[in-house]
Amino acid sequence: MSEAQFERVQRLIQRGIEEGATLVAGGTGRPEGLRKGFYARPTVFAGVPKYEFYNPLGSVHGGYIAALLDSCMACAVHSTLEIGYNYATIEVKINYVRQITADTGEVHAEGKVIHLGKRIATAEGRLLDSAGKLYAHGTTTCLIFAL
Repeated sequence: MSEAQFERVQRLIQRGIEEGATLVAGGTGRPEGLRKGFYARPTVFAGVPKYEFYNPLGSVHGGYIAALLDSCMACAVHSTLEIGYNYATIEVKINYVRQITADTGEVHAEGKVIHLGKRIATAEGRLLDSAGKLYAHGTTTCLIFAL
């Protein structure tokens, strides 16, 4: 992203903190191999599983888990793109390691770019609880294209 975009993101983060949000993670690191732009990394999404998210089997529905992982992985890719480029997810793979219930507490999904090419990017994500216990992990493939 451009310096102006990065500064806007930083202002939005500050506004969120002032409104009571907790900053899970962030930074200005540049992914290896990229020479231009500013980046907010790592990409982290957090949530608190609730009973309302349960499936008929008595645990949090896999769609909730998939949404957190898809978001962190795709946004990790998005954070590396230069101005004038966008992405579309073309594949997502989720591995569910253990069930999540309302008693699990807050979980957070951390996304990281594995490969960034001119047309294709891949990323991985991990869903963890506050103690670092792994609940699910996944990978994504994204198509990169000019706007």
